[in-house]
Amino acid sequence: MLETTIAAIRAADEAAMAAARELQGRLTKPAGSLGALEELSVRLAGLAGVCPPPLPEPAAVAIFAGDHGVHAQGVSPWPQEVTAQMIGNFLAGGAVVNAFARQAGASVTVVDVGVATPLSAEPAAEPAVLDPAVPRLVVASVRRGTRDLTMTAALTRDEALAAVQTGIRIADELIDAGAGILLTGDMGIGNTTPAAVLIAAFTGADPLDTTGRGTGVDDPTYAHKVAVVRAALARHTPDPADPLGVLAAVGGLEHAALAGLILGAAARRTPVLLDGVIAVSAALAAAAFAPAAVGAMVAGHRSAEPGATVALRHLGLDPLIDLGLRLGEGTGALLALPVVTGAVRVLHEVATFDSAGVAEK
Repeated sequence: MLETTIAAIRAADEAAMAAARELQGRLTKPAGSLGALEELSVRLAGLAGVCPPPLPEPAAVAIFAGDHGVHAQGVSPWPQEVTAQMIGNFLAGGAVVNAFARQAGASVTVVDVGVATPLSAEPAAEPAVLDPAVPRLVVASVRRGTRDLTMTAALTRDEALAAVQTGIRIADELIDAGAGILLTGDMGIGNTTPAAVLIAAFTGADPLDTTGRGTGVDDPTYAHKVAVVRAALARHTPDPADPLGVLAAVGGLEHAALAGLILGAAARRTPVLLDGVIAVSAALAAAAFAPAAVGAMVAGHRSAEPGATVALRHLGLDPLIDLGLRLGEGTGALLALPVVTGAVRVLHEVATFDSAGVAEK
């Protein structure tokens, strides 16, 4: 599945991009007056291979959840059980991601790809795939959390591959159900530590620049967290030319599944709106598998986690909003969603100078 998905990923359609630029130049507005939205619309036309590209709707958030053996190293003040408890909160509609998804009319799919704590029973009635009113749970656990990456590889290659392929399957399922854009979400206590290792591994940046305070750690815990990231890199010396190996050695199950989601979206020429530091660390892996996959990525926001900026710079992506967010879940991507929709809607609905009878300068 991974090989066929990668083989299906193509570079942007240059003719569609040229048509979008030409259309932007004929719309009833000064050239360039919509700033970054104009280039975003061009990129989305290139991804779709048509101008104007389809409106990016309906939107589907996919939240991948997993736990981490490195939690035993004291990198987070939160107990590991919170991962499973937050899944219950997502399914009950009580999290920030649910509030923002309701505002955006987006569906929420929660995927247990590696939660350590057993989940409560599933809801009696399974909601429709893209039902914006009822969050949906998919149980696709590869294993109950990763191993401690400071002691051994977090995953085997087969486990990492299974998680990547889970992400691809979820992308296909959501797109087959009609989703016009996918939004990344994540949940996993301790997951900013493997994200920092992944970002350092793929970019070559120093761990001090890729490691943040996650859910809010004090100075001694932060210094310890940086040391843990350094130790993981020294133990595994991950090779960025082997993205599956990197994910296996130092990644999380949700990171690997998010990489698969991104690859699946790119193969289907569907935009994927990235959330925070977990998503962009996964995006680095996706880009290492298939460089052209970057064409499907839209950076929703700039996370307050420093590694996110490092990763976005490496990917050549500019975030749409910058609000100092560091929550995860998909919240920043949801806030950026209207910006993406607006960029495309301009190409569909704004009159040209000729059609509106407006004189040009």
